[in-house]
Amino acid sequence: MKDKNRIQTLLNWLGPFLGLILVLVIFSSIPEVQDRFLRISNLKSVATQSVIVALGALGMTFVIISGGIDLSVASNIALASVITAFAINAGFSPVLALLFGVLAGGVVGLANGALITSLRLVPFIVTLGMLGIARGVAKWIAGNQKIDAPLTWVNEIMAKSPRPSWMLMAPGVWIMIFFAVAMAVILRYSVFGRHIFAIGSNEATARLCGIRISRTKILVYTIAGLFCGLSGVMGFSRLTVGDPTVAVGLELDVIAAVVIGGGSLSGGAGSILGSMIGVFIMAFLRNGCTMMGWPNYIQEIIIGAIIVAAVALDQIRHRQSA
Repeated sequence: MKDKNRIQTLLNWLGPFLGLILVLVIFSSIPEVQDRFLRISNLKSVATQSVIVALGALGMTFVIISGGIDLSVASNIALASVITAFAINAGFSPVLALLFGVLAGGVVGLANGALITSLRLVPFIVTLGMLGIARGVAKWIAGNQKIDAPLTWVNEIMAKSPRPSWMLMAPGVWIMIFFAVAMAVILRYSVFGRHIFAIGSNEATARLCGIRISRTKILVYTIAGLFCGLSGVMGFSRLTVGDPTVAVGLELDVIAAVVIGGGSLSGGAGSILGSMIGVFIMAFLRNGCTMMGWPNYIQEIIIGAIIVAAVALDQIRHRQSA
C-alpha cells in the first residue's frame, strides 16, 4: 500500500513537468515553428508575458489549497493598474504609486476574506460579487476610459530589453522568481503553510486542532489580493496605461494554472512549483498557437480541454484516495 501511495505521489508531482515537456516537444517538432519556438528571444518573451498570470497564480495557490476560490482576480488586477496610473498622474512618486497599486489589491483581498469568514458566505459568491465591485470602482476612478501616465522607471519593470543588459530578462521576471521561491518556502516549511493545508483538507478537524480558521483565511485572501495588486502594477508597466477594461477573463487563466499544476479545487493539495509549471504550460501553448497562426478560439478550445482533463484527473485521484 505504501509503495502504491509513493508511486501515486511521484506521478502527481511529475505530471505537470511531463505536460510542459510534451508541449515543448510538440511545438519544437512542427516544421513551421521549430526554428523559432525554442530561441532564447522567444523564451524571454514567453517568460515576460507569463509574469502577470504567474503573480496572480501565487496568491491563488494559497486560496485553492485552503479550499477557497477567488473570482475577483482579474478585476483586482485592473483596479491596481488604474490606481497606479492615477497616482502617477496625480504627482505621487513612482514608488508611492507602485505601493498604492499593491495595497489596493490587498484591500480587495482583505475584504474578500473578511466577508467570507464573518458572514460565513461561500467564497464563490463573495468573490463573484467583488469581481463586479472592483471592476466598477476601476471604471469610476478612470472615468470609464484609459489613464495615460508619464513614463517613469516603473515602465521599465516589464521591458523586454532590460537595462542594464546583464539582467538578461525583464526585472518583472526576476520579481516573479523571487516571490515564487519565497512563497514556496512559506507554504512548505512554515506553520502558516501547514495550517493552510490542514484547513483545505478538513476544516472541521483543523478547528478542533486549535487552528484559527478565520484569521488564516483572511490572511490567505489578503496575500492573494496583494499579489493581484503587484500583478496590476506589472500590467501597467507593460501597457504604460491604466486600463479599467484590461484582464477580462484572466481569472480563468490564473485558476487554470493552479489546477493544471496539481492544485485541487476540493482543497488540501497544490504547490507553488506546480502552479508555475501550469502557467508556463498555458504560456507556451498560446505562444505556439500564435506562431502557427491559429485563431484565438483554437487556443481557448485547447486550454479549455486541458482544464477539464486536469479537473477530471483530480477527481479520479480523490476517489482513489477515498
